Amino acid sequence: MTRKKKTIITIVIIFLILLLLIIPFSLSIYFYNQYFGIRYETYEPLSYSLEDFPELKREKYEFTSNKGQKLVGYNYYIDKNVKGIVIFAHGFGGGGHNSYMDCANYFAKNGYYVFAYDSTGNDESEGNSVNGLPQGVIDLDYAISFVEEQDEFKNLPIMLFGHSWGGYSVTNVLNYHPEVKTVVSLAGFNKSSNLLQSQGEQLVGGIVNILIPYINIYEYIKFGKYASNTSMDGFEKSSANIMIVHSEDDDVVQKKYGYDIYYEKYKNSPRFEFISYNDKGHSQLYYSDSAISYINEFNEKFKNYFGSYDSVSKEQKSQYIRENLDREKWSNLLDEDLFNKILNFYNSNL
Repeated sequence: MTRKKKTIITIVIIFLILLLLIIPFSLSIYFYNQYFGIRYETYEPLSYSLEDFPELKREKYEFTSNKGQKLVGYNYYIDKNVKGIVIFAHGFGGGGHNSYMDCANYFAKNGYYVFAYDSTGNDESEGNSVNGLPQGVIDLDYAISFVEEQDEFKNLPIMLFGHSWGGYSVTNVLNYHPEVKTVVSLAGFNKSSNLLQSQGEQLVGGIVNILIPYINIYEYIKFGKYASNTSMDGFEKSSANIMIVHSEDDDVVQKKYGYDIYYEKYKNSPRFEFISYNDKGHSQLYYSDSAISYINEFNEKFKNYFGSYDSVSKEQKSQYIRENLDREKWSNLLDEDLFNKILNFYNSNL
């Protein structure tokens, strides 16, 4: 074989290798930005207001996150004679913290401040998009530091509460705030790629695992250390008491990506408490059975009224919800038994 032919073959091989690397990396970036490269707003007809919780009060705060973007948060309370402060991290895809105002109301009624904010790219906070899941950890890191600097919150024990994206954030942020006293994580996961992995497996099976390494690289480029840390790392760096809550039938974040990992190592640790359900799903994990029945009933009536959901305009949907949603029931969805356990967990670790 001549030197010229060897050179051509080498060039072709290098080109093919680069092609095999570039295509999946480009696809990974595309799908990642399709998912995280947009803003999310709370759906107004289903949003909460202070009118839904007559005793609840709040004060507005603004603070900056890693790139100078302004984040908006509120301190919720009933009485200012409190025993601690719960910092709240919301989930992904439904807008900011508004959907969890019923949770804030519960803890406020039981003697806590609740500091709840909208993460980057959600509701009242700045940002053209949410950027990615590690941004939730970054924003929570900055939120905790902000709270610790405020005179009105100083010397108060810090508790964390998070669901889904927030469940991942409140455990992962222990890498940066080991001083946190207590953490409650609902439907969380161990590392940032787990959510896409869990969703992807259900859509395309094991093929998604081809893209995960590229997604990890892309996230590291975007977020540095925040993308590489895991919740398990945070547990090792902290002495915080941890409650983990999940359901076997969660089809958004499969249990194997969070609860099962934690349980395997910490099931005998006095720091940890585990609560597992069989049929609570993901979004309704912390709702009572009666609340779930009401939501299913409401959705069924909506479907029967309009027929095909896709053929209904936004205006029609909004009008129907405003006219037919029982605001009192909508404001009292929480599973009191679960929240009493969470409250006792916080109280016992003050």
